Amino acid sequence: MKRSYINEKISRGIAFLEKMGYCMPPFLYWSEAEWQTKGHEYDEIRECMLGWDITDFGWDDYDNAGLLVITLRNGIHEDSVYDKPYCEKALIVQDSQVTPMHFHHFKMEDIVNRGGAILSIQLYNADGDDGLARTPVLVRTDGRRFEAPAGTILRLDPGESITLPPRLYHTFWAEGGTAHIGEVSKVNDDNTDNRFLEAPKRFPSIEEDAPKEYLLFSEYPPAPL
Repeated sequence: MKRSYINEKISRGIAFLEKMGYCMPPFLYWSEAEWQTKGHEYDEIRECMLGWDITDFGWDDYDNAGLLVITLRNGIHEDSVYDKPYCEKALIVQDSQVTPMHFHHFKMEDIVNRGGAILSIQLYNADGDDGLARTPVLVRTDGRRFEAPAGTILRLDPGESITLPPRLYHTFWAEGGTAHIGEVSKVNDDNTDNRFLEAPKRFPSIEEDAPKEYLLFSEYPPAPL
């Protein structure tokens, strides 16, 4: 992905969330120069992977297969410093933009349609070889539990949510516009906890064709000595 494209998508994401009335923490707007002044009191942001995250899943086709993520709070597995067993994210999903089929080895999460368009999500159990099982899926949506056939597609209106346990394959996309999606989960580690069925990789390769207008979570400079 080109840096100029990342800048544009984040700027559009900010405008969309502001239109939705969603307020974001100040550190999301800090420049690289501002970050260079931030000491160890901000290590939780650096170490827990908080902030901007954008991906094309290695396919270089962001508008069709991609995701813009803000990690707002998170912990670290088996860590006593930050002592947070939970994570919260905001996701911006464009119309017909797919997050490819995947599951998480450890993380349980709730996916919440916070507003905007409909969110469609397709579900499969994982089989013993980490493929797609043909067994019925146990679905939990807003306190309702029911079984559905493998491959069922659910459509979540704004305000509706679904609970996804570990090893439940899911892919999702927005219908009829951009959707603001919330994620509430156990601790998240995108370096180790994702199993994608086909997508090449979780994080994009970046071509630096423009200055960074926003820093991604992996780009913060270390705290000054």
